[in-house]
Amino acid sequence: MAGSAESQARLAALSSAITVLQSAKPPFVPEGAEGMTIRVDYPPGNPGLPPHRHSGPAFGYLLEGEMLFELEGEPERVIRAGETFWEPGGEVIHYQDGNHRTDSWCRFIVTMLCAPGQPMLTLVDDEELARRQHLRAPRP
Repeated sequence: MAGSAESQARLAALSSAITVLQSAKPPFVPEGAEGMTIRVDYPPGNPGLPPHRHSGPAFGYLLEGEMLFELEGEPERVIRAGETFWEPGGEVIHYQDGNHRTDSWCRFIVTMLCAPGQPMLTLVDDEELARRQHLRAPRP
């Protein structure tokens, strides 16, 4: 290994300080993608965004509270503070991202890789939701 003994010792100390929270291989990254990191703050009981999709993959970390999360083809699930989530982007519909609690805030950070010239998210209309209903996981 290259570097001084001091550098090697600092690197060894750093590696014990790192915890991998999530590792995912997205199906694609749009050519010329632009990275964007946002923080979302939902007050108690906020339903979040209506069904939408992202032009590229998104990776998130829940800072506080609980989020009801649902992607096309997957059952809805609750994500809690300290947990991660990701979505592949592209054609996959993101149905839910609302605050699961009525007594506390939900705050999360998301890093997205957006296709150039496309918005970070696009809402899905009722007609498309009806056409793709067969791809949605059964609801509880």
